[in-house]
Amino acid sequence: MTLNDIIHLLEFDAQSEHNCNITGMNTLKEASEGEISFLSDSKYEKDLEETLASAVILPASKVHLLPKNVLALCSDEPYLMVARLSKVFAKPIASSDMAPIIGSGSVIYPTAHIENGARIGSNCTIMSGVYIGTDTVIGDKVILYPNVSVYRDCIIGNNVMIHSGSVVGSDGFGYAHTKMGEHIKLYQNGNVIVENDVEIGANTTIDCAVFGSTIIKHGSKIDNLIQIGHNCVVGEHCIMVSQSGLAGSTTLGRNVVMGGQSATAGHLTIAPFTTLAARSGVTKSIKTGGVYSGFPLMEHKLWLKLQAKLAKMLQA
Repeated sequence: MTLNDIIHLLEFDAQSEHNCNITGMNTLKEASEGEISFLSDSKYEKDLEETLASAVILPASKVHLLPKNVLALCSDEPYLMVARLSKVFAKPIASSDMAPIIGSGSVIYPTAHIENGARIGSNCTIMSGVYIGTDTVIGDKVILYPNVSVYRDCIIGNNVMIHSGSVVGSDGFGYAHTKMGEHIKLYQNGNVIVENDVEIGANTTIDCAVFGSTIIKHGSKIDNLIQIGHNCVVGEHCIMVSQSGLAGSTTLGRNVVMGGQSATAGHLTIAPFTTLAARSGVTKSIKTGGVYSGFPLMEHKLWLKLQAKLAKMLQA
């Protein structure tokens, strides 16, 4: 779409003298010329001053922070505008005319479905009921157990094992809300990257990014029944135990261990070599590795002392 097409679609009171083509949407930090971005949270203002986007949807009070060559599209509901625009740039489910490419030695079970544009490496095993989407890239020696779904554009590395019923690349849970309480879908136009030597348990879901990639890094091990939200990064050699979960845009450092039913809020950073005990609830970033427990979260030693005092109170 051209920039003026977008202005007309979203009913902005603006007009661009440089009516360039807009090829997609992106974050302020990652956007390049020809892309459109937005500001809906003041904590990203620092990225506004250096953005390379051609246009930015933002509140009128923040226009003065924009570089001179970037068009301001003013709205008091920028996130809602972005949600409406995201549908325009959403890719079709299947769009390639190129037949899938399958490497030597790979075994594809008869009921597996592989979309056009997909590429599968050597010595893979793709079992019954597996779905592999358009333009997905799968490395060598990958095993996809029955009924695994890998959505379009995802990248799976070498020596990866994904167990039955898991979904890689499904839409993240993103909605903008109107003043009347309606929920407008924010289309998730990114992908998931699973690096080498990762194992993913049964019935786990890994959401694709809104823009960019959700990333599971080298050597991480993910148990059954786990939710990983959009734009999360799971560091190298992490362990996530059953029923743990990450809200969107959370980053785990390397060798983080998450016990069963532990969870994080969104947009957090967890220091490397952190252990979260079972049922821990993380609401703030953790800057120093260690062992943590409970909700609200605290150091594990302190949590043990608290439980001991509570037990004594109950016995009194």
